[in-house]
Amino acid sequence: MTAITRNLPWFVKDLGVSIVGQKCYTTLVENLDVDDLECLKYALSKGLGLGIVVGGSIMKVPQLLLIVSAKSAKGLSLPAYVLETLSYAITLAYSYRNGFPFSTYGENLFLTLQNIIITLLIIYYPTSRLTRNASVGPRLALATVATAVTGAALYYIPPSTLAALQVATIPLSLFSKIPQIRQNYRAQSTGQLSAFAVISQIAGCLARLFTTAAEVGDSIITAGFALALLLNIVLGIQMYIYWGKDEHEELGKPSGVSREQEKVAVPVPAAWQQNGQVEVVVPPQSPRAGSPQIRHPSGRKWARKVD
Repeated sequence: MTAITRNLPWFVKDLGVSIVGQKCYTTLVENLDVDDLECLKYALSKGLGLGIVVGGSIMKVPQLLLIVSAKSAKGLSLPAYVLETLSYAITLAYSYRNGFPFSTYGENLFLTLQNIIITLLIIYYPTSRLTRNASVGPRLALATVATAVTGAALYYIPPSTLAALQVATIPLSLFSKIPQIRQNYRAQSTGQLSAFAVISQIAGCLARLFTTAAEVGDSIITAGFALALLLNIVLGIQMYIYWGKDEHEELGKPSGVSREQEKVAVPVPAAWQQNGQVEVVVPPQSPRAGSPQIRHPSGRKWARKVD
């Protein structure tokens, strides 16, 4: 078997070396030595990292499709997505400028881009009645300019400042999830929130805890992923609890009110009740021309007896 693995095509060997390095490629692939735990752990970390990067490139696509197909961002919190996008962008800039392997942070690039699009869609499809009739053009322009300025700032700020911002991503991750969790709880629904995105984020955080510990060892990034994992689990629990439930409209209707309960109950005065009968007054319709008007003996129009 080693005679085959030691004579693989050059492009396969170059790819393997670029992923796990020459030493581990020789040990694991050419010599088939799976007892080298250090190389085995490193190869597993690299494989998970590349899988996360590939998964991150499509993680938010179902969420995008849900919004576009429904032409609604109902159930999605704008502050939550703004803070989450900022957190992804800071981690991306911090990892890139510190020279970390792309396999340890590459998904942040794709998640940042996808989150920017989702944020713009939330602005384009406002869910609040106060902003529904407002012009979205200026708001979209302002959001686009703010995104460009933030990206330029993260690229040019001093490394010490960027490190401080990376520390700030820990509370930022906390505050980015709380508005969405709070909105889900108040609406008793997750609206257009994508289950695929939530489950993928849980799996991604679990894998990132392993790859960060194996390849980077940065305690700041590890703490950020641990906190994100906890809050994504909360979102996952909400997805399970509120699955299939519609969001209550912002019309002052309390939670749990059905369509039958929304019907207005008309109180019946005791004076109308005679011998077990109730006199119900029917609201008048516009009478057709030439049609006779019905009068009750008491003089009331449009009245009838209902047993």
